Amino acid sequence: MIYDLSLQAAGVLAGLFLLLVSLPGLLMPEAAKEWFRSLPRSRLLGIFLLSLGFFWSFWLLATMEMGEFSGFRKPLLFALPVGFLLVLRFVNEFLAVRALGILFLLAAEPLLEAAFLRYEASRLFVTVFAYVMIVAGLFWVTMPYLLRDHIQWSTRSTGRWRAINAIGLVYGALILLCAITRY
Repeated sequence: MIYDLSLQAAGVLAGLFLLLVSLPGLLMPEAAKEWFRSLPRSRLLGIFLLSLGFFWSFWLLATMEMGEFSGFRKPLLFALPVGFLLVLRFVNEFLAVRALGILFLLAAEPLLEAAFLRYEASRLFVTVFAYVMIVAGLFWVTMPYLLRDHIQWSTRSTGRWRAINAIGLVYGALILLCAITRY
């Protein structure tokens, strides 16, 4: 196991993330819509998110057990910063979306690891959220324009925007409630 994260801690983190993402959309819908519309092309946010993904990946690569592939550790520890700098230099389109996808892929693993071999049926709330993150992350890394299209579709009407944020808020509250009472 790479992470020492309990199911309760994973549930609290996942629930708080969903609450923090959904609550502004309900309380300040116009400001949140504008921020989300600007997210895909935000270069500064892309650099910040990609840096988080780089440091997380570098830490994983430096500390995880690689078994028979441990001979690749040093070349990969050299290639990762080079790749990071090359991406910063040459990837200008949708850098924030790609970096967010990378972070979603990195964040899904500790959630799945925390729910692994647990007997509570409510663990599936965390598991489903992790798999949604994996699918979204794969699409956003490979086809980043899809997040822009999803945001445009979501923000087209106020009712749709409120419904999406309400679903995120309820699901986050449900995960948080299960983390506090069940895990």
